[in-house]
Amino acid sequence: MAAGGVIQVRKDRVSGIVTVFAYVFVSVLAIVCLVPFVMMVSASFSSEAAVSKFGVSLLPREFSVETYKLAFRSPKILLGSYGVTIALTVCGTITGLFLIAMTGYALYRPDFFIRNKISFFFYFTTLFSAGLAPSYIWMTRYLNLKNNYLAVFLPLLMSPWLIILMRNFMKSIPFEITESGKIDGAGDFRIFVSLIFPMLKPALATVGLFLALSYWNEWYNAMLYLPDLDYKPLQYFLYKIVNEAAALRQSMAGANVVMRTLPTTTLKMATAVLATGPIILLYPFVQKYFISGITIGAVKG
Repeated sequence: MAAGGVIQVRKDRVSGIVTVFAYVFVSVLAIVCLVPFVMMVSASFSSEAAVSKFGVSLLPREFSVETYKLAFRSPKILLGSYGVTIALTVCGTITGLFLIAMTGYALYRPDFFIRNKISFFFYFTTLFSAGLAPSYIWMTRYLNLKNNYLAVFLPLLMSPWLIILMRNFMKSIPFEITESGKIDGAGDFRIFVSLIFPMLKPALATVGLFLALSYWNEWYNAMLYLPDLDYKPLQYFLYKIVNEAAALRQSMAGANVVMRTLPTTTLKMATAVLATGPIILLYPFVQKYFISGITIGAVKG
């Protein structure tokens, strides 16, 4: 008993040391990951001259809000861009989640005899793409979606990779649940909505986060299909601000004083803060589901 007690004490001590080391390691890693974001915020509140001379630091140098004044020079358009992006993100995430979940459920069901053939077509699109020209012609000439927010909304609605992720997660749900619903006389849609959908919280959080980030960060399709609209998605609006400032700096290459005071680097930092600030608040609410969703959905089968 004494020997067993000593062994148990040693095990507890080793376990405690490992736990402390794990917490210290994760804490250091979190700080390392947080430092670039802090430096980005610090640079956005620094003057362009200070950043050009001293570089980026953890604390602002020569505190300035000129870059934010430049970004907010058209507050109505900026707020409109936020509104467009929030609307696209919310509507796209909700609609995409429902469609991807239904598609994953159909591809998971063993009684759907062509599920493997359809899965192949989804997988095929991850390997090959038609390219920009056919996509642009299809969107503008055949669907007539130029200067229409649907041109940004529809392409991101369903991703083959997210469908495969949802399908893999579905494999953790016993098919007997579907069979029990059929025995009770429920239809396929009722079974999905009432029995399957409530069990998908981890997968829905994971896929929803990916969808929300895709819509929030979208700027390329907006550049292609929304050239004449007053209110463009936020990322494209901020992208234009940075490009305009860079072009103005180049055009004033002979005016050295103006070039030193014209913000370019700090403007990039400010736009990054404006773009990432709101969406980064979403992650803490889905973190616990996100980890389990990734783990379960990554199981191959």
